[in-house]
Amino acid sequence: MRLNPLIFRAYDIRGVADVDLHTELVVALGKALGTLAVRNGATTFCIGRDCRVSGQRVRDDLVAGLVSTGLAVHDVGMVPTPLLYFAVHHGDHGGGVQVTGSHNPPEFNGFKMMLGKGTLHGEDIEVLRQMIEAEDFVTGEGSVVDAPITDTYLDYVVDNITLGPRPLRIVVDGGNGVAGPTAVALYERLGVEVIGRFIEPDGTFPNHHPDPTTVETVEIMAEAVRETGVDLAIGFDGDGDRIGVVDDAGDVQWGDKLMILFARAVLAERPGATIVSEVKCSKTLYDDIAKRGGNGIMWRTGHSPIKAKMKETGAELGGEMSGHIFFQHRWFGFDDALYAGARLLELLSNDPRTIGEMLSDVPVTFVTPEIRLDCPDEVKFDVVARIVARLQAEYEVIDIDGARVNFADGWGLVRASNTQPVLVMRAEATSEARRDEIRHMLEGLIAEESAR
Repeated sequence: MRLNPLIFRAYDIRGVADVDLHTELVVALGKALGTLAVRNGATTFCIGRDCRVSGQRVRDDLVAGLVSTGLAVHDVGMVPTPLLYFAVHHGDHGGGVQVTGSHNPPEFNGFKMMLGKGTLHGEDIEVLRQMIEAEDFVTGEGSVVDAPITDTYLDYVVDNITLGPRPLRIVVDGGNGVAGPTAVALYERLGVEVIGRFIEPDGTFPNHHPDPTTVETVEIMAEAVRETGVDLAIGFDGDGDRIGVVDDAGDVQWGDKLMILFARAVLAERPGATIVSEVKCSKTLYDDIAKRGGNGIMWRTGHSPIKAKMKETGAELGGEMSGHIFFQHRWFGFDDALYAGARLLELLSNDPRTIGEMLSDVPVTFVTPEIRLDCPDEVKFDVVARIVARLQAEYEVIDIDGARVNFADGWGLVRASNTQPVLVMRAEATSEARRDEIRHMLEGLIAEESAR
């Protein structure tokens, strides 16, 4: 069987749908995933998918494999990834899988997988590949049933969120991904006035790329804020597990700034709580958590590593700059952009201040966005390893995920993306000039090591 080993990534499986995710491979993946679940004691398993053009075919192939292992498969339909996670937690199923290409281009698809209530990542995904190659599968007589989850999810979130007296008016940019309709329904049920943009799911993503952190998407959201005079705009990636926010002034509030707001609220209710974030996040986040008596942990980027670290440490909150936000506090601990948006609306509706005013006491720093530089999958980790070695010879370096090099007046990061053939870079400093110096130093190292 033709198998591209590069689709087996650190915390999911992802590739070009009609090339890498061919029927034989997807059926075999279903068999391997089902076998892993059955050996873990599962009898029921959930499946969902996003709105990509290839989604139905890939779903059908995967179900064929899952059912052949004897599992009772509950199909929650075309839903955001967080609703698949919710179905597994709420229904106490033996695991689940979402067919999704996340924020990748339309021709991609992939799988975010759960065993029990934990997310498969790292060595577990390598085990799946080995099982496929060895055809190490159990067999049984399974079944598949339709198991809609959206109404149950909406009811649960509405019961979980208490909006205050301040009326709110927002734009929701669905990016033509799968999250738009559910997000609009949720926020309207909470009593918020919603102006929808690009809400209809369309797997070709005709209006803009379904990533709320790209310059293009942010500019579109900011323009919508200026046109409508709303309190904020909330955007989603293709499968609804990452949130993007533009405030009333048209300024982007990246995930690490949202985390400051959420961390303050959680620490007010849970003094001393542990909060996990990642290497791309601003130093101001970690300083703010410490200032309020919290236990801030810097960890590796990625939804699976963050969830695993939260479980290990008993954290109440986790988050990434890219907009993955994980609430254990009052929720289930998985990344859910729709729920994170609801928690943000809850904060704003109970406070007369704007987001900018709420963050006005955070020290001013100058920070780049997340910069992505093309680098082939086959060499990207080696390039970063060489950069780490060079920097460690001269500077203090945090190397839990690439190289985060610390200076007295700032820091810079280079790491290899686990989902795309790119290197990710970010720099922060107390002045624009120093930020640019750090950025240029890292760009020089990348150029030198990439040329080797």
